[in-house]
Amino acid sequence: MQYQRNIYGKTLIELGRKNKDVIVLDADLSSSTRTAFFAKEFPKRFFNLGVAEQNMMATAAGLASCGKIVFVSTFAIFATGRAWDQVRNTICYNNLNVKIVATHSGVSVGPDGASHQALEDITLMRAIPKMTVIVPADALQTQQVILAAAEHQGPVYVRLGRPKVLDLEKQDFKIGKANIIKEGSDISIIACGIMVKESLDAANILNKQGIKVRVVNMPTIKPIDKKIISDCFKKTKAIITAEEHSIIGGLGGAVSEVIADMPEKKLLKRIGVRDRFGQSGKPTELMKEYGLTAQDIAEAAEEMLHLNINT
Repeated sequence: MQYQRNIYGKTLIELGRKNKDVIVLDADLSSSTRTAFFAKEFPKRFFNLGVAEQNMMATAAGLASCGKIVFVSTFAIFATGRAWDQVRNTICYNNLNVKIVATHSGVSVGPDGASHQALEDITLMRAIPKMTVIVPADALQTQQVILAAAEHQGPVYVRLGRPKVLDLEKQDFKIGKANIIKEGSDISIIACGIMVKESLDAANILNKQGIKVRVVNMPTIKPIDKKIISDCFKKTKAIITAEEHSIIGGLGGAVSEVIADMPEKKLLKRIGVRDRFGQSGKPTELMKEYGLTAQDIAEAAEEMLHLNINT
């Protein structure tokens, strides 16, 4: 197991060595976001803007307008909530090359509680035109995502967590493309971030009951992979989405929008935080409290399949 943010910091160094136009900004949290790795290697290309996230986003926009590739980091709650106006009107409206890589998202932040647990950040970023939204599943994918973000022209939001995560089998990453990491014909679970591992564990629980589960890692929430959603729609009896985020406007919302435009309707269940704030607690306790465990996903799958049989 390893921290996604450690890989982020190391990948920034890799980018910095290749391209002198890579600039990194942070809001007095560089030891937590791991941008401190870049700061040590390239002190003249790193700027600590202090506890002034709105100013940091505006500064990033200015640097990007001069041809720089700017990586901006802080906790997800501050990057998306506190600085939303600057992200929308200064960065995205002008389609500037700013990469917002936010850490400490979701209830797995743990003891810091509701004030620091971003459960709405995907929604806030997905709603802005020209913004690309990515949620890598593990550290290995984080490296691929950061490299792809650097090559992508335009604003990108990358959502990382706080705790260590287990690395899954390496998957090819391309912006806008999902990966089927387990095949099955009964039900599809489409997940992002740390919920991919929970979904695989749920599939193992269900397999013991003879239920065949397809698990899809959907790292790019915007633009979402409509083709793979359509394939799941056609080849399985129901779909579950799983995210460590509000069910309003996140992965579940994005998949719902795709399905709503299809001529036939199919059962859909969204696993996520159900219109609540977070709270202080151990990450494992909070995952149970908010219904985000493998067991919760498995129970939802059983319920969906039962409904499918009886309708």
